[in-house]
Amino acid sequence: MSTDSVEVLRLPGEAIPEGCRSWEGEQAGRWTRGLPPRWVPVRARTSAFVALPLAAVAGAGLLHRAGGLPAWAAALVALHVVWLVLRPEAALVLVPFAVAAVSTLGDFASPVRLGLTAALVGVWVAVGLRLAALKRQRAAGLEAAGGVTAEAPWAPWVLGGRSERGTFLLWSGLVTVVAGGALYATAGLWDLAEDRQVVPAAGWCLAGLGLTMLLSAALARRRAVGLRRAPAPVLRVLVRENGDVETEVFAADDLAALRPLFTVFTMELDGGADDDEDDEDEDETEDDADDESLRELIARIDDERAGPLREAVLYGTPYDGAEVVFLAAADKAGEPPVVEASVGPVRPVTALAYRWRARTERGKAHREARLEELRGAAAAVVVAERTGRKAAAGVRKWRAGWADWFAVGLVLLFLPLSWEDSGWWRYGYGLVATLLAALLLPRRIAWRITADHEGLWFNGLSGTRHLAWDHIRAAECEGARLRILGPRASFEEWRVASPRWPWLESRLGVLHPYQRTAAEITAMWRDPATRPDAPADERQRGRALWPLGIVLGVVGAAAVLFLP
Repeated sequence: MSTDSVEVLRLPGEAIPEGCRSWEGEQAGRWTRGLPPRWVPVRARTSAFVALPLAAVAGAGLLHRAGGLPAWAAALVALHVVWLVLRPEAALVLVPFAVAAVSTLGDFASPVRLGLTAALVGVWVAVGLRLAALKRQRAAGLEAAGGVTAEAPWAPWVLGGRSERGTFLLWSGLVTVVAGGALYATAGLWDLAEDRQVVPAAGWCLAGLGLTMLLSAALARRRAVGLRRAPAPVLRVLVRENGDVETEVFAADDLAALRPLFTVFTMELDGGADDDEDDEDEDETEDDADDESLRELIARIDDERAGPLREAVLYGTPYDGAEVVFLAAADKAGEPPVVEASVGPVRPVTALAYRWRARTERGKAHREARLEELRGAAAAVVVAERTGRKAAAGVRKWRAGWADWFAVGLVLLFLPLSWEDSGWWRYGYGLVATLLAALLLPRRIAWRITADHEGLWFNGLSGTRHLAWDHIRAAECEGARLRILGPRASFEEWRVASPRWPWLESRLGVLHPYQRTAAEITAMWRDPATRPDAPADERQRGRALWPLGIVLGVVGAAAVLFLP
């Protein structure tokens, strides 16, 4: 990573509370040194929020069926997979009960019983270390603030005296508890005996997940309300939004943004809580600005780019699981500061996560440099080929290729999974899938872009569209998508997507077809001398794809209705 400092968007002096200290140097170092050992799980990827509950439900079913544990005990043991990472407070209290259940219930062999007990004790030790580190982080944060406090800015999660933080978790938890209870109550209605053995434990586990959500909602709401009840400790920090839309927090003197202290998901708060109504023109201007900001955010996520580094005031004591509020400089210079409130818990960046992040960024930079070389070579070939009069006389075409067919093939692999079904489900699923295929597949397997001296022509389901050279805003391959951007009024964008493995492309020195297409179109757009001289006739521009859609629809419907 680069060690050069970057431009920092600063807060106006009057926005910073009087006496507010900068969180930097030794104080920030002490906070990071208070983290638990590297083997203790602190951070979880987004995929863990799906994988861990599924693993818990599967584990509960296995323990109930194969191990002979009662359904409730099997769920209690399996849920520690979730609590270890996402809710350590629950694990600290419930591990002794789980150990007692494993030790006295079920028909496990002695080695299995001993292994489960050891695993549960390991979970208890890990969460104990994590919660002890939490106290050290809180003490280090309070010491860094030096006793300086200030009222947190207005936040919309306090409306009418009621905190809105945790509402989604609250309702999700209630629904999950009800779903778990319904699953347990209907265990005897399942057809297979194996299902009847597994379902009770799955129902208990699902209800336990719902109770975990309710606990998370209660803790989040309690901590968020605490920021409003009394002045909160304040610290000056630097923040930026990373490619995963998380807010990264850095020490105030980390001008190169090298070592994030923690990350937290935040929401920018609209200060329009007053009763004054804006004029219609102002509303339209704000809507346009919001749309533009949304486009920039989506583009940044696609590019996996971080936002600008901004100065901010942190309200609240930072520690693992805390709720905080930021008064931060806006993303653009000259705009007023913005208030951002956490919509998720603070998660410290451990030394292991930091090294993984640094290694990932180095690998990404290497791949991007390699792909940039390949894109430059592809553009140079276009320039060399198209500058000759003979080559420039003809039109240039790009069309669907192996990458698009591969993407469609991956989807078709899942069709046999539902073919064994019978009854109305098979017909309903099959006809809906056929309709979607008729609408989507023609463009995926037969798209074509034609370049002539007037611009680009795109075929489509209902006909062709035209985009003049002067109206092109960008031709780019972002992640798995090829995008051609035009004026927002008449031609928002044209895009198509397929699977990509940039690391493999870089290692093999192969340029993805989408990257080549984007590079060649960009070369023609920027250099008029490389554009074709002749106009494209109607056949060369591409025909409407709806006849292909009809054929696919008829064949698919016949297969669903008449094949056994």
